[in-house]
Amino acid sequence: MPLDQSTDENAEEGAEMTFLSHLEELRWHIIRAVGAILTFTIVAFAFIEKIYDVVILAPSRSSFWTYRMLCKIAAFTGADGLCIQNLDFELQSREMSGQFSMAMLSAVIIGLLFAFPYAFWEVWRFIKPGLKSSERKAARGAVFYVTFLFFSGVLFGYYIVSPLAINFLANFKLDPTIKNQFDVTSYVSLISLLTLACGVTFQLPVVAFVLSKVGFLNPRFMRQYRRHAFVVILIVAAIITPSPDVLSQVLVATPLTLLYEISIWVSGWVERQNKLEQQNPTL
Repeated sequence: MPLDQSTDENAEEGAEMTFLSHLEELRWHIIRAVGAILTFTIVAFAFIEKIYDVVILAPSRSSFWTYRMLCKIAAFTGADGLCIQNLDFELQSREMSGQFSMAMLSAVIIGLLFAFPYAFWEVWRFIKPGLKSSERKAARGAVFYVTFLFFSGVLFGYYIVSPLAINFLANFKLDPTIKNQFDVTSYVSLISLLTLACGVTFQLPVVAFVLSKVGFLNPRFMRQYRRHAFVVILIVAAIITPSPDVLSQVLVATPLTLLYEISIWVSGWVERQNKLEQQNPTL
């Protein structure tokens, strides 16, 4: 659009913009991001039955990829507790508009997921002109890294965390006579919460980059509290995977530990870059 192009050109040329001009530019970025979300939401709703069958309801079946891989690991290691062959629960909808409401909610969540790269790119286009040249150089590839980490977290939550949580909750019984009949709303909410939470958690290196850039974090602090962080990670893994099998906890704890180590490296890299900028202000 002409207005947006002109504001982008002004921003790139370093021209001063009024507060209202910034608001106008932000408005168009938001409109385009929301438009992308709505587009993906409509497409998802058009194929919602197929999506439910292939994606959303897949972790509720013992034939799900994760359960089959766990059975193979169990056969190789001898840890029989890892093999999940039965998920003893039924899904049901107790409200007249329950299934339609969940179809709408699921379509919106899917729209948010698939539109995330473009939406973040729009936000980044608005923020980038306000950064210094050194900051823009240091943050090069931000859209790619944020998107990659987000979808890595979503996949981790969908294929690892969600199945383990569903297995525990489905097979946990106070008494054998009590049947587990879960509402579809509860089931979808659990998967959505775990996958989105993992997507956000995987942004830890990005958070470390930003905090290190503004001076609130440094690698020495992170190394000093590495053991504390590892204990916290183990506790989180134990909560997510209440199974007594150590291997299931390792499956969750290993990526989180790796993210923490990557964050230490990122913080150290930012610190070195900051020192170089102080020594050579012209860079």
